[in-house]
Amino acid sequence: MDASRPGPERLPVTVWLCPDEALPPPLADALALHWSDRGERAAEERLLFAEDRRRHRVARALVRRGLALETGIPEAELALARSPLGRPHLLPPRGGLPRGGPHLDFNLSHTDGFCVLAVTRRGRVGVDVERLTRATGRPRDTEVLAAAFAPEERHWLRTLEQGPPRARMALRLWTLKEAYLKARGIGLAQPLDSFAFTLDDAGRVVGFRPPEDDLADRWRFLGFEAGPDALVAVAVQPDDPAGEQAVLLHHGFPWRRGPARRLRCD
Repeated sequence: MDASRPGPERLPVTVWLCPDEALPPPLADALALHWSDRGERAAEERLLFAEDRRRHRVARALVRRGLALETGIPEAELALARSPLGRPHLLPPRGGLPRGGPHLDFNLSHTDGFCVLAVTRRGRVGVDVERLTRATGRPRDTEVLAAAFAPEERHWLRTLEQGPPRARMALRLWTLKEAYLKARGIGLAQPLDSFAFTLDDAGRVVGFRPPEDDLADRWRFLGFEAGPDALVAVAVQPDDPAGEQAVLLHHGFPWRRGPARRLRCD
C-alpha cells in the first residue's frame, strides 16, 4: 500500500487483544450469567468441550464490555444480531447510540489462548488471530492452508526458506485473507485464490489484488504478533479512502481505557 498517501488521518480503529487468562473462569462465568442473552447461552450449550465453552464466555464478555465502553450502553442492554451469513452486528437502540456518533462496526476472532476484538466508528473492520502451533503443541500444517491461495502467493511462498520462516508468512497471508473476508461479511463464499496480498520481507502488506467486485484502494491492512507463535491481522474499509489509518492496540480485558500502542495500517 502507498505510505505516502495524502490526506488527514482518520479516526483510529480500537483493537483489544485479550489473553484467556485475563478473565479467570469464575469471573467469566459470572459475567456470562449477567450479560449474555438467550441466544448466546444457547450457542454455548451446543459446544461439546469445556474449553470451548470457556473461550466462548471470554469472547462474549470481551465483545459486550468493549462495546459498552465504546458506546455507553450497559453490557446487558446491548442488542446483538447476525447477518444471514452469520456476521455479528450491533442493533442501535431507539434514539441512536449515546456515545461516539451513529455508526459502529466490530469484529471478533479467537484462537487457543487469545480473543481479539476490533471496533471502528467509520466503515467496516475485520480481524483474525491464528496460532502456528495447535493446542496439542504440534505445528500447524500451513502447507495445507497455502494450497488454497492465489497462484502468485503460492509462488512467493515457494521462494522462502522451508520451515518456520515459510510457515509464518503462510499464516500471515491466511490471517489477512480471513480478516478481509470477515470485514466484508462474506466468509468463505469468496474463494481464497480470487484475491492476493503482496508482502515484504517483514510481512507488511505492500500490495493487494482484490476480487473482481472490489477495489484495492478501499482497504487498509495491519498485521502484528500477539505472542511468539500467534499472529493477528486487521482489515479496515474506511468510509473515506483518503488519509492514513491508525489502530490503537490495547492489551488485556477492557475494564477501562488505558494506554494503547498506536500502530499504522499498511
